[in-house]
Order: sequence, then C-alpha cells, then structure tokens
Amino acid sequence: MTGRIESGQLCTVAPVVDCRTLAVDDIVLCRVKSAEYLHLIKAIDGQRFQIGNNRGYDNGWIGPNSIFGRCVKIEP
Repeated sequence: MTGRIESGQLCTVAPVVDCRTLAVDDIVLCRVKSAEYLHLIKAIDGQRFQIGNNRGYDNGWIGPNSIFGRCVKIEP
C-alpha cells in the first residue's frame, strides 16, 4: 500500500482558523510530542481529533491547539 503523500512530495498546507471545519480523512499538520507531522484525522469527538496514518495505525488523540494546518495541495 502506498501513502497518500510519498516521501519528498511537495505539500501546501493552509492554516486552520476554526477546527470545526476539519473532517475525518483530512490531512493535517500537527504536533505529536515535540515533532510536527502530517497525519490523517481518523475520528472527531467534540474538540478532540484522533490522528493516524494511511496504513491503519492510530496515533492517538490531540486537541485543537496541536493542529496547525490542513493539507490543501499535493504536488505529483
């Protein structure tokens, strides 16, 4: 299985002003511990977002303060 974004692909990330606009399957730039990653939103529970990867692994839950942007474009 290949990822939605392959290593080295250029991605455009737009700021998220209102986390209520986020949806399941959005790709977001978020902080996990002390690093920033692009992750999929797998589920939403109020103000919590479950993030994970494209291979079925769930990384856990984060709050809106840990989400910095949404991926809006992926270059081939």
